[in-house]
Amino acid sequence: MNRRDYLKKTLATTTGAFFVPTIVPSSVFGKNAPSNKIQVGQIGFGRIAMSHDLPETMKHDISRVVAVCDVDSKRKEDGKKFIEKWYADNKKKENFVDVKMYDDYREMLASPDIDAVIVSTPDHWHAQPAIEAALAGKAVYLQKPTSLTIEEGRAMSDIIHQTGAVFQLGSQQRSMNPWPQFKRACELVRNGRIGEIKTVKVGLPSDPSGGEMVPTDIPDHLNYDMWLGSTPYVPYTEERVHPQPPFTDNKSQFSRPGWLRCEQFGAGMITGWGVHHIDIAHWGMGTEYTGPIEVEATAKFPETGLWTVHGPYNVKSKYANGVEMIVDGELPNGVRFEGTEGWIFVSRGNVGVTASDPNLGKSEAFMASDPKILESEISPDEIQLYESQEQHGNWLDCIKSRELTISPAEVAHRSCSACLVSHIAMKLPRKLYWDPINERFKNDDEANSMLSRSQRHPWGYEHVDALKASYGR
Repeated sequence: MNRRDYLKKTLATTTGAFFVPTIVPSSVFGKNAPSNKIQVGQIGFGRIAMSHDLPETMKHDISRVVAVCDVDSKRKEDGKKFIEKWYADNKKKENFVDVKMYDDYREMLASPDIDAVIVSTPDHWHAQPAIEAALAGKAVYLQKPTSLTIEEGRAMSDIIHQTGAVFQLGSQQRSMNPWPQFKRACELVRNGRIGEIKTVKVGLPSDPSGGEMVPTDIPDHLNYDMWLGSTPYVPYTEERVHPQPPFTDNKSQFSRPGWLRCEQFGAGMITGWGVHHIDIAHWGMGTEYTGPIEVEATAKFPETGLWTVHGPYNVKSKYANGVEMIVDGELPNGVRFEGTEGWIFVSRGNVGVTASDPNLGKSEAFMASDPKILESEISPDEIQLYESQEQHGNWLDCIKSRELTISPAEVAHRSCSACLVSHIAMKLPRKLYWDPINERFKNDDEANSMLSRSQRHPWGYEHVDALKASYGR
């Protein structure tokens, strides 16, 4: 089945079945795995890995984190110490694991003892390792967003489906722990409790301007060329990359890194948090396998300083079902579904993922135009959405069962692509018309030129030999 036929089939239903191999490859469980535990490798040891991805994975006894990789040797070593200490403290046994360290994630992927990887790298290093992991027969847990561009996101989703790799995106608002209100809100909306949906309003945090551009010496323990990856070379500044003092006993060094505010490495909050909330909007609208058909936006971008991602902005999108989505930094942080018979608002409330999350404000986590809407029961014959107790646990369970995860590759790509289309619209002063099947703008060469970026050799998914062969390039 070619890509266009696959998409047409997928778009025909929001709950369509995907091909998943019925024969589990021998690599799914390492030959030396104790009691058939899933042997996990951690790619990137930073803020989100230390505070979220590793603890949430290691708490599930079905897994063993046995390897860590980072281009910063200090972080790599601290990752090993962190994992081993966590197991020693929680399993009450010293030397419970001996974590192997890697400088290059490709060496980790070549190991037959690794069944699955968690990719917790900067945004510009998301799609390529996910692609290579799938090609190596590994299951993949990928931090959001899926990609920097729509083209590399499409390549990633295609490869995930071609290989049958078990994939999960870190869009943890779909799982019950710690936010059951998101699934509940989407079920109420999907089952007509607010009538016909007319508008969805999405409020996101904002990034400040600023940042110091003065170059400094590259630390000896950092492979800066690989850290930059496929993006253009720029002089090293610590503020752009990550703090360099000792990490193990000072968690404050794992605050929000500067690269999050540089367009070279990401698109800013429109993807950083937009993937979370737009994913929920898609879930509630039943548009998980498509995207907008029209989009227009305004945005202010910094004119000085290191930070280059968007500041204040407003995005208006229209979907084929007639629903308008408004995304704006001035709206309350969360997702508000407005229908012909009322509205529902859902957010994280005051519950964050990490200590350095943006200020979420003081909005209620779950509200409606009529409190009785929130108390409405969903009957067995109504739409029942996929239930996952915890995002990492769901991924591990699906590695065993070979079932589809709650945040599979195509759904992940579609939530990200809606954000990236919005980001392109921020750059162009006109309404854009998007074709979500062919993933091209209609009659707009300038907008289409922004669907991809050049890949600095030898990094980038375009330079992966196996991917070239898969696409006949």
